[in-house]
Order: sequence, then C-alpha cells, then structure tokens
Amino acid sequence: MALMPVSDAQGRMLEGVVPVPAEVVPLAAAAGRVLAEDLFARRTQPPFAVSAMDGYAVRAADLAPGSPLRLIGEAAAGHRFTGAVGAGEAVRIFTGAPVPEGTDTILIQENAERDGLLIRPTQTEPVGRHVRPEALDFRAGDRLLAAGTRLDGRRLALAAAADHATLAVRLRPKVALLATGDELVRPGSPIGPNQIVASNGYGLMATLVDHGAEPLDLGIVPDDLDLIRARLRSAFDGGADVVCLLGGASVGDHDLTRPAMAAEGVELDFWKIAMRPGKPLMVGRRGAVRALGLPGNPVSTMVCGLLFLTPLVRALLGEPDPLPQAEPARLAEDLRPNDQRQDYLRARLSRSDDGDLLAAPFTVQDSSMVSTLANADALIVREPHAPAAKAGDACRVIRLDRV
Repeated sequence: MALMPVSDAQGRMLEGVVPVPAEVVPLAAAAGRVLAEDLFARRTQPPFAVSAMDGYAVRAADLAPGSPLRLIGEAAAGHRFTGAVGAGEAVRIFTGAPVPEGTDTILIQENAERDGLLIRPTQTEPVGRHVRPEALDFRAGDRLLAAGTRLDGRRLALAAAADHATLAVRLRPKVALLATGDELVRPGSPIGPNQIVASNGYGLMATLVDHGAEPLDLGIVPDDLDLIRARLRSAFDGGADVVCLLGGASVGDHDLTRPAMAAEGVELDFWKIAMRPGKPLMVGRRGAVRALGLPGNPVSTMVCGLLFLTPLVRALLGEPDPLPQAEPARLAEDLRPNDQRQDYLRARLSRSDDGDLLAAPFTVQDSSMVSTLANADALIVREPHAPAAKAGDACRVIRLDRV
C-alpha cells in the first residue's frame, strides 16, 4: 500500500463529517463551547446616545470661551435628564448617562469653570465630541458571531451585551481512547521488568478537553484480540462519536488494531501516511462513528492527534477551519535533505534581532522522547523530498499553543 500524503489523508478523513447535535446552555456555562447557530443581537448597543466622559451636556454652537451657560439639571448612568435643553443651557452629566434631548456635545469638566449654576467653557468642542451615538457597537438584528465560533471570554461578553441568557452550542463529541500493549501500566502502578508507564492517553485526553471534546478513558488492554474487540464493542455501543486505539497500528505479529477494527465492522478508509512521526496511522468508520488507530510511540501519538484527531473533533463541532495552520518562520540551524515523508520536527521558537520568528529543531527527534515534545514550542513542517536547508532559510511552523 502506497503512503498517502498528509493533506490527502486529512481531506479524506474530514469528508462527510456531520457536526454533532446542539444543546442550549446558560451563558455562564458556555465557556469553551462552540456555537451551533449564528448569534444575532437582541438589542441595540448602546440603545441611546450616551456620554463617554464626565462633564456637561451642551450644544456645540453655544460654546465660546468665557460665555456662561446655565445649569438646569443632572444626568447619571441609569438616570436620564427628562427635560429638553435650550440655547445657553447645560446639564451636568456623568459617564454612561443618556445624552439629554437638545444637546449634541460633551464639554469635559476639565474644560469648564463652574460658579454655582453657571459654567464658563474654556474651549470649544465640535458636534459629537465625547458622545457615543446610538448603535455605535451594534444594532438589534445584527449578526455578531457565526455558527462554529468557539466561545472565549471576549465572545461571551459580546453575547451577554447582546442580551443572550442562553446559547445553542454543540454537544461535546465523545472520544473513546483505548491503549493496547502488554508492556503498558498506568502511572503509579507496579511496573514489571519489561514494562513501561503509559503516557499517551493522558496527553490526548488533555488535548481533547482543550478542543471541546469529552474523552472516554477505556483504559489499557493487553495484546489480546478478543479483549481488544470486547473493549472496542463497548465503545461503539456506548455512544462514542470517535473511537481511537493507541498502539498496535503497525504490521507486526502483536499489532492487533487493524484486525480488531475489521472484526468489529470498521471499514478501513486509509492506512499508512507519508509523515514522520506517525506513518502507521489508520482511519476508518463504522456507520457514523469514526475510528482511528494511532501509533504507540508517544510523540507519534501526540503529533497524529494534533494533525488528525483534534481536526476531526473540531469538524464535529462545526468549526469551519478545523486543520492546524502553519505560519512562516526562518530556520535557526541547518537541516539535511528530507526523504519521501513529510517531517514534523519538534523545535523551539525565538525572535531574531530583526523580529523574524526563528525555529531551532531539537538535535534528536526520536519519536519516543516525550521530554522534547513537552519543551517544544512548534513543529517545523518539512515537505517530502525537501532539499538541504541552511540557517536563515524560510520554513513553516505549526505552533503547539495554537492547535
């Protein structure tokens, strides 16, 4: 089977993905969720012209240095001056107060001298100075956020200002994770002489939570086809949207992911990707449920998770651009020619004296080394058959704090 290019594999995986259903949640519970429908303003903001400063509401035409104006009232936030202001009159006003009828400008208090009920402006102001007009921010009926938008603090503040107490958001996709291997034990458990501590599932679970999914930890099973099948069956029957096996995705005698998936009715879509790390990745589906088999080496698992699993989750959430985006940078070190696989090199980022983004790859890129991944800022993306590159040459990087 020929190796599939990464972009082709990502495109194939995302074909036909239907977003998960929606639910309505209170605004305070919507942080990190993804909008299931466009958000429209339910009110105009501000609903009326308001003062942006403390001072005096006046007519700009009445402002002449030294010419007195008579104070006829006061307006504060939440308390409108109900009369009309005529020529030669002014209203004491505070930030956020509705601008009184008949006025068009705010004379800030620093630019006026007060003597009882008289004020004398010390300078002129143009019409509209320090006035926030009605609908400066948005008008009732305006579309403020598109479906597929992830709700952070800034966007929740906007939804609140638009008078939404509840929001329709996508359900959290359920992703079942099952680690396989005789050699694996959970952290803190007794470790046999030929065993290692399982780390992949914990890294992926945290990543899934960050991207809005609900991880389902199915634990660890040994390299036993019947046991793997039974655990897979429970995941498919338990309502998972995605089932993901960690390990056993290659072609050795103890690599049982592919036969276990086939035995449980998974139709394999593709297998073996032209990438490093992560070549043995496999993707299939059983009905509407997507199934992934990720390689067992920790870095391979995490890189495949970032390039395939989290984009799948984001597509299930209805996000319009689910794939991680690479950005331009420059190499901080020389690189050798690349072979037929697309490389993802762990790297640290810095800035040159000119402000350019610099990417320095770690010297050793072995896919078992979790420490380098934990200390990396980005992945340098090297195309298949890329020629040797020198320090200072252009490159592309995927920032790990943005995927």
